[in-house]
Amino acid sequence: MTTHYATLAGGCFWCTEAVYQNLKGVLSVESGYIGGEKANPSYEEVCSGRTGHAEAIRIGYDPEQIGYGDLLDVFFATHDPTTLNRQGNDIGTQYRSAIFPHDNAQTAEAEAAIARAQADQTDPIVTTIEPMAPWYPAEDYHQRYWERVGDRNPYCMAVIPPKLAKLRKGFAERLRETAA
Repeated sequence: MTTHYATLAGGCFWCTEAVYQNLKGVLSVESGYIGGEKANPSYEEVCSGRTGHAEAIRIGYDPEQIGYGDLLDVFFATHDPTTLNRQGNDIGTQYRSAIFPHDNAQTAEAEAAIARAQADQTDPIVTTIEPMAPWYPAEDYHQRYWERVGDRNPYCMAVIPPKLAKLRKGFAERLRETAA
């Protein structure tokens, strides 16, 4: 089996990571930073909004179990792709909605996914398709955050359960048995 990768930015990486860890065919989810100018930025630097990076996740997946287009459909269903540089109370370019395709086929699928999602939206989708850029894994304490400590974080408790409810409602057939 060859692992394929998808890199997505949909606001707070804790919140997007929590969604994808529940999907069949997802082998790994890593939180990190992409799309900025500074090498090896810290969380504090990215949060300042001055590095140009987005908080993002890199998903390792088995294309025999889940397709890239399916990952993108989940992406559009579980965050707000119509708010520019914002997800809820998180404001700044580091919280932008962006797709970072790994190849031309992923770029084409990203364009198709945006068109599919736009058909279900009244507001224009502002998700960008950005060129692949260096990936910087976030600090260890950000990895698997929801699983480890999220239920003790009021921010996570306000944001993540509604995303997981959308996931269960719209993609029940895609969930791991432990997530159903």
